[in-house]
Amino acid sequence: MEALFDLTGQVAIVTGAAKGLGKDYALALATAGADLVLTGRKLENLSETHKLAEDLGSKVFLAQMDILNEESIISAIESSYDHYGKIDILVNNAGYNNRQFALSYSWDEWSKIVDTNMKGSFFVAKEVIKKMIPKNYGRIINIGSGTAAFGYKTVSAYAASRGGIKQMTMCLAAELAEYGITVNCLSPGWFITDMTTKQFKDPDWSKNVIDRIPMKRFGTRHDLDSTIIYFASKASNYVTGQIIYVDGGFSTGDVPAPNYVDIPEIMNKDKLSDA
Repeated sequence: MEALFDLTGQVAIVTGAAKGLGKDYALALATAGADLVLTGRKLENLSETHKLAEDLGSKVFLAQMDILNEESIISAIESSYDHYGKIDILVNNAGYNNRQFALSYSWDEWSKIVDTNMKGSFFVAKEVIKKMIPKNYGRIINIGSGTAAFGYKTVSAYAASRGGIKQMTMCLAAELAEYGITVNCLSPGWFITDMTTKQFKDPDWSKNVIDRIPMKRFGTRHDLDSTIIYFASKASNYVTGQIIYVDGGFSTGDVPAPNYVDIPEIMNKDKLSDA
């Protein structure tokens, strides 16, 4: 069974790997045995992820990539391919957000969000696909968001881009299945990252969100590891075009039960014995 999840000898590109969830994805793949290409706008920002991945036994290649620049994308993918001679896995993680109410968005800020998250991810995938088709094998893992499933205030641009990622995932999956390439989407729920730190500092917001998460907690490090490895491995050979929400049940749409509904005795945690 372990062999199904073994990535030894596989080469994985992780975009936006300097920090946050991108860093965690890279290290999860390293624990499964993958060798890595780490990309970011500034190579020096990748140093910590680089060291931690090497400590786990992975070979690491760093590639400068500005996801808003097509030439930079092409150059990064070409240099990565030249270095390893193949690309087996892509984690399309690089992203950007700036929360604003709809009437506050400028033309340029809307474009930056959508171009980073959706356009950039597509053109990274395009260049990687060129390397995967001749090998008749590949794993593309797009990073989505719960904002692709629900409407939220102050994220209209971000949600539009993540909704696009969801649809792009299914379209690419349909196009590429005959070439042995799977395309799936991992959609995290609420995790504390550099992009979300400010809102987590708002106690009223945090309580409101926790009340809607059936597991009653935010995501923590390693909660996403198993899904990223699953999508990257042989274990998902017959899975493509799928979106998995790793969110503690938030995407069920749960809201707290009304106070007037009685809880069955066996479900009353206050009365359960330690036994």
